[in-house]
Amino acid sequence: MATVILVRHGRTTANATGVLAGRTPGVSLDQVGRDQAVRTGERLAAVPVVGVVSSPLERCLQTSRFILDRQSASPHAPVDADLTECDYGQWQGRALKDLATEGLWSVVQSQPSAVTFPGGESMAAMQARSVAAVRRHDAAFEAEHGPGAVWVAVSHGDIIKSILADALGMHLDLFQRIDVGPASVSIVRYGAGRPTVHATNTDAGDLSWLAQITPAGDAPVGGGAGHSAPPSP
Repeated sequence: MATVILVRHGRTTANATGVLAGRTPGVSLDQVGRDQAVRTGERLAAVPVVGVVSSPLERCLQTSRFILDRQSASPHAPVDADLTECDYGQWQGRALKDLATEGLWSVVQSQPSAVTFPGGESMAAMQARSVAAVRRHDAAFEAEHGPGAVWVAVSHGDIIKSILADALGMHLDLFQRIDVGPASVSIVRYGAGRPTVHATNTDAGDLSWLAQITPAGDAPVGGGAGHSAPPSP
């Protein structure tokens, strides 16, 4: 199938001050976050992406624009509410240091599949909708552009962690073992038999090999030869 590049939005004013922004409107990238998004856009400039699908929240739309600005073509750029942030309910807008004193905090850390945020969404529902959205867009992009298509999903930390956990065959209760930093790039290819995770949480490195990615077959025993190294400057 196609290949999805999962990009978390750059750092925000809420991230910098330790506040759980959730779906609060008007949370923007700070200068560090804008710089991070610019670098991610520069990394992805070597990859002719066929689409950039974004969460509707402002920080993701801003990050998407930095990616789109560096593309030589004009990729399809829809917004999908199923990629939006988890609904943290009454936790939204509160300081993380205060939330860490709540009894639910330890459950979020150790058994997220059992968590429903007060007045908000369950983490299981969050994963179900986001995984379904990514797989739906992936199939659509492959149907339109072929199995070599590469596209970008711009979303949020917990959303991307839950998508990666699914692709890795991990139970949601283990997803806190995955780290997804601001403006980081993770790469998943959904094959006929299983997903293949090519990268997680990268913030540097050449991505031009994605322009020549070939449909995956069986996993190579011993690890295979990998992709070609970037040309020397």
